[in-house]
Amino acid sequence: MKDVRNNKVGPQTQKKKKPNYKLMILSLLVLVISLSASTQYFASVFLYDPKLGGNFNGIYPPYSILLWASEWSGRYQAEFIDAGSVGLVFFAVFCFGLIIYKMATAHSAKAEDFMHGSARWSDKKDIKASSLLSDLGVYVGGWIDKSGTLNYLRHNGAEHVLCYAPTRSGKGVGLVIPTLLSWTHSTVITDLKGELWALTSGWRKKHAKNKVLKFEPASSNGSVCFNPLDEIRIGTEYEVGDAQNLATLIVDPDGKGLVDHWQKTAQPLLVGCILHLLYKSKNEGVLATLPEVDKMLSDPNRSIYELYTEMTQYSHFNGENHPVVGSAGRDQLDRPDEESGSVLSTAKSYLSLFRDPIVARNVSKSEFRIKDLMNYDDPVSLYIVTQPRDKARLTPLVRILINMIIRLNADDLTFKDGEAVKSYKHRMLMMLDEFPSLGKLDILQDSLAFLAGYGIKCYLICQDINQLKSEKTGYGRDEQITSNCHVQNAYPPNRLETAQHLSKLTGVTTVVKEQKTTSGRRTSALLSNVSVTMTETARPLLTEDECMRMPAPKKDGDKIIESGDMIIYVAGYPAIYGKQILYFQDATFMARVKVSAPEISDKLINIHDTPKQEVSL
Repeated sequence: MKDVRNNKVGPQTQKKKKPNYKLMILSLLVLVISLSASTQYFASVFLYDPKLGGNFNGIYPPYSILLWASEWSGRYQAEFIDAGSVGLVFFAVFCFGLIIYKMATAHSAKAEDFMHGSARWSDKKDIKASSLLSDLGVYVGGWIDKSGTLNYLRHNGAEHVLCYAPTRSGKGVGLVIPTLLSWTHSTVITDLKGELWALTSGWRKKHAKNKVLKFEPASSNGSVCFNPLDEIRIGTEYEVGDAQNLATLIVDPDGKGLVDHWQKTAQPLLVGCILHLLYKSKNEGVLATLPEVDKMLSDPNRSIYELYTEMTQYSHFNGENHPVVGSAGRDQLDRPDEESGSVLSTAKSYLSLFRDPIVARNVSKSEFRIKDLMNYDDPVSLYIVTQPRDKARLTPLVRILINMIIRLNADDLTFKDGEAVKSYKHRMLMMLDEFPSLGKLDILQDSLAFLAGYGIKCYLICQDINQLKSEKTGYGRDEQITSNCHVQNAYPPNRLETAQHLSKLTGVTTVVKEQKTTSGRRTSALLSNVSVTMTETARPLLTEDECMRMPAPKKDGDKIIESGDMIIYVAGYPAIYGKQILYFQDATFMARVKVSAPEISDKLINIHDTPKQEVSL
């Protein structure tokens, strides 16, 4: 008994067996020919016979024999039998030919298309099914159809996007700028050099009706102010957790974790100092900012032990000392002087950034609140601008801001009638370019799986897979970023490791090789023997070498003049071999990019119980 197993996997199992339409059409054609032959034979026998309706000279419809038989079969039985025999001869010849064909093909070599893999490139049907041929959403690349037309590919789902693009490869002109010139909802953008603010904030403010905020902490003018301490929910059950999260980010500026004793002891000291200052601000009206925390720890007019004693004795609420603040002060008082001094030095070293008077001024108050990004009356676009010369020292502050944006906008989810209730006014896109350079942000990695439920979509861009998986500066080999990004796109890589990753994502396909063996003299009309062998061979649909040799964009100096190739992966669909898009080759984008950027940032006044209003710097 033949063993028939369903051992096919992947897309081929979903393919339904299609009817053999060619055989059906051929059979119908032979039937028509057979009937026509019978009709014409019968007509020729009774040529010009008035009894059968007059002149039968000419070509008659094939079905005529059936009509005539229904009327005169009893009278001309022998003639109809002869006519039927003629039709059967034609049909028998067809059947005999079909048998010969089946016998020949049954002994022919046949390849198994999916023996080693079934990877292939997406066609228009696949791309349409993946919802990338949309007029809404973020840009993930382009695709050239059979007519040579470049189609923009956009993703508007709640899922996240991860991009691999080396430096100066065109990700800004091909992905970031087109997205910011079309996405109308709220957005948070990490903007190195302020280029994105200059090119996109004008259109977003004037035509997308966004409030545009430029947070450039090292700039002496034009920046909106933000005080991280204003986001600590003092007087609530969340105050300790908020202070601990902030203190951890301060003492762990690179995201490596609290790896030594001094970081682990400096963190609770900063928690106590932050809460102590916030309660003094609430009770006495003193200013509560991170620069003031540094001043409190470095006050030349009093001993540090006076501060520790105050922390253990101060009446923070209801005439009682705050247990967390008191414990932090008591810990320092109980330590040996040398250890206590080292803990203090460690804590102050992480606050040194806020001794810069420009940075201190820009974090001295809040002219917007984190919740405003998704709940203000209008959508809000926040550009976090860091000039290259200040990038390294400002990274801890940027990490604090991004951490708070994620944590505070994804902290409340309610359900009604079995469905999540929308708790925000506007969706928010987080466009984070070279995000691994910010260090490991655990909250970003851990929350990607559920951020979509809170209306937050992340567009994460890194240079290559090494930057993402770096044990020192990235998320390590066990990172979860790639697992939680529904769409991945890539420009031609510079690193072999990235090419290997992309090749594996593309998949393995089966290549069928036909080999013929002949015998007999070459000069004879017919070779005495010909054998054909079909061999299935596995190969990556896109090899590592082919990936690294994908055509890159052509440049004239430093300016891109012609787009290169790229690859787009959508979970559950074949990979797309695409084409980069360039905003400056599109008249619509060029019109939008020419809208002048605002000279100064908007402000959203929403501090504590202050009503919302818009003012200018």
